[in-house]
Amino acid sequence: MKYLVLIPDGMADEKIESLGHRTPMEVAKKPCMDQLAKTATVGTVSNVPAGMVPESDTANMAILSFDPKVYSKGRSPLEAVSMGIEMQPDETAYRCNVVTLSDEGDYEDKIILDHSADEITTPEANELIKALDAALGNELRRFYTGVSYRHCLIWKNGDDQYPFMRPHDILGKRIGEYLPRETDGGKEFLDLMKQSYEILNHHPVNEARRARGLKPANSAWLWSPGKKPQLPNFKEKWGLNSAVISAVDLIKGIGLCAGMHSIDVDGATGNVHTNYDGKAQAAIQAFRDGYDYVYIHVEGPDECGHRAELENKVRAVELIDQKILAPVHEYLASCGEDYRIMILPDHPTPIHLRTHTITPVPFMIYDPKKAESGVDCFCEKSAESKDFYVENGYTLMNLLTK
Repeated sequence: MKYLVLIPDGMADEKIESLGHRTPMEVAKKPCMDQLAKTATVGTVSNVPAGMVPESDTANMAILSFDPKVYSKGRSPLEAVSMGIEMQPDETAYRCNVVTLSDEGDYEDKIILDHSADEITTPEANELIKALDAALGNELRRFYTGVSYRHCLIWKNGDDQYPFMRPHDILGKRIGEYLPRETDGGKEFLDLMKQSYEILNHHPVNEARRARGLKPANSAWLWSPGKKPQLPNFKEKWGLNSAVISAVDLIKGIGLCAGMHSIDVDGATGNVHTNYDGKAQAAIQAFRDGYDYVYIHVEGPDECGHRAELENKVRAVELIDQKILAPVHEYLASCGEDYRIMILPDHPTPIHLRTHTITPVPFMIYDPKKAESGVDCFCEKSAESKDFYVENGYTLMNLLTK
């Protein structure tokens, strides 16, 4: 049996007036997805347990069958694993976004304009991270370059419980009330973030970006601390040779911690402009190479949600359907082996909120040998109409493999 799991990150949304009170999933032209949904098992699922933050690490852990309440230790250590950083037990990893802050006033008075600095390129960000490490790194802390705006700070004996604010939750707001505070142990973090602005604001990379009409990545923003992660081995748990395909270090890190094979795809970016064809071909090749379970994660819809790019979010869903799902499904249908396909977003990223929510998401499980009474359009509304709710996302693998 072959298993394809496709995760269009943040694809679920809420009704939008300009779309006729429909969602991007409803209006997107996704013929392959909708055709499979007609005879699939369709319902809704909560991937993020009540009381937990609806982040992609929590949700994707659940989809991969790991209870987030047991195994979630923060996203940064998972990203560190993907980046090849050998964390020690006394070290804490922090996500280090390079963000865009406004120019006016003192640091506390600035507005956070973009959590991704116009989705800065990795080579540009690498120059900025090297500058931060040269100026602020020492024997206790080091900065490491990730992908685009997503980077990592490793801090020996750092506080792994500090309640940082997620930058994508406060877009367009004055940052003062959301910064680390001296009164609750956050002075070192606050000082570092302030110093980063002085280092980055007029860095040559940012001056060049301004000259091209792009937002500067003029400050570091720390969040999501955690210690070295430990996950059960996926093959030992399920008896499946598994591979993960993603552009972002977080998902790669989860897979690597679970003993999965991580496949890199040239041109995979983590935004709407990514190598969809390459991801599809990588998945097909993984099945040909003997992998039983392939997990494809596509970040584009989520980034479009954070950036309030409605047209691009619809387009990202359409491209996932056309360039990833359709060719991989065609291969599976012709390879002579039994197969199943599960499709779901990890969490919603509503356009009007520009951040994640804990709302249950639609899912479907397609098995060509087991026709179910599905839905005509795979979307939030139709999934809810099936009145089939899975309370814990970490049990989905039981449904997929039973």
